[in-house]
Amino acid sequence: MRVETKQVKIRDIVIGGSNQIAIQSMTNIPVTDREGTLRQIEECKKAGCDIVRIAVPNLRSYEAFSAVRKQTDVPLVADIHFDHRLAVLAIIAGADKIRINPGNIPLNHLDKIIDCAKAHSVPVRIGVNSGSINKETLASVNGDKSKALALSLEQYVHYFEGRNFSDIVLSVKSTDVRETVGVNRLISKLGYPVHLGVTEAGLLRQGLVKNSIGIGSLLLDGIGDTIRVSLTSNPVDEVYAAKDILISLGLRQGVTFVSCPKCGRCSIDLESVATQIYDYVKDLRSNVKIAVMGCEVNGPGECSDADLGMAGANGWFTFFKHGKHYRNVSQEEAVSEFKKEIDLLTNDN
Repeated sequence: MRVETKQVKIRDIVIGGSNQIAIQSMTNIPVTDREGTLRQIEECKKAGCDIVRIAVPNLRSYEAFSAVRKQTDVPLVADIHFDHRLAVLAIIAGADKIRINPGNIPLNHLDKIIDCAKAHSVPVRIGVNSGSINKETLASVNGDKSKALALSLEQYVHYFEGRNFSDIVLSVKSTDVRETVGVNRLISKLGYPVHLGVTEAGLLRQGLVKNSIGIGSLLLDGIGDTIRVSLTSNPVDEVYAAKDILISLGLRQGVTFVSCPKCGRCSIDLESVATQIYDYVKDLRSNVKIAVMGCEVNGPGECSDADLGMAGANGWFTFFKHGKHYRNVSQEEAVSEFKKEIDLLTNDN
C-alpha cells in the first residue's frame, strides 16, 4: 500500500498522493553546452523521463540554463549548491523545481530562496546525503547514520514549515544501500513526497544492482513518489533502468520483456535475437508481455503467460500468442516476422 504524501506540482507533473511515480534523470554535461544539453533532455524524454535535473554551478551556467528553459517544455530542476543567488535567478528564469542541500547554504540566504520560491510557486527539493552530516547530529544519535540523516532532514523541514513553506520534496541518499533504505523508511513518516535513489552508485553494472535493491525495496514498502537511478553512464541508461524497475513492480505501464538465461541446449544465437527484440519494444507504452526463449524445453512453459512469445531450436522459431502455438518461422526470418507480430498486437491494444 502506498504511503500517503502531499501532492506537489512540477510544471505539468504532479508527484505525491496516488499519482504515478515520476522518473527523473540528470544531464551529465555542462549546461553551457546548450545544444548538447537539449539533445540529452530530448533523448531522456523519448526514453520515458518525466523530469530532468540540470546542474547550475555559476553565473554562466545560469545564463545557459535560462536559454535552455526557453527551448523545451520538459519539467526542469535546477541543481544548486552554495550560492543562493543562483537559486533565485533560476527560479525567476523558469525552473520548475529547485534542488538544494540546506546544509551548505547559510540560513539568512536560505530564507531568500524560500521567499522567492514561495512568490513564484516553485517547489524545493531538500536534499541531504551521507557526505553532509554534521558531527553534532551524528553524535546525538550515537553514530547511527540513518537516524542522523533523517534527523537532519526533519530539522530542515521544520525550518521551511516555520516560514510557511510546505511545497517541498524530500531526498535523503547514501552510497550505502542499507542506509538509504533505512533512512527513507524514517522520513516517509513526514508526509511529503519522497525522491528515491542510491547516490554515487557507480558504473552501469554495479549501479544497477545497488539502485534496484535500494529503490525496489522502498517501492515495495509503498515509499517513493519519484525516482532517479544514479549511474556513471549515459542519462538515458538511468531512464531505462528506472522504467524497468517500475514496470517489474507493476507500478508503470510498459512492455514486460523476458528471455531465458541460455544453456547447453540452446542451438540459436539467442542473445542477438533477444537484443534485437528488446530494442524494438523498449520504448513501447503498451502494457504487454513479450518472451524470447532459446529451446523447446523452456519455450512453451515460459511463453504460456506472455502476450507474444518466440522459442527457437534447430534453425526454427515457434511463435506463441497468449500461450498458444500458432506459427513456425525459419531462423533467418524470425526477427523480422516477430516484429510484424508485435506491431499487430500493440496496434490492437
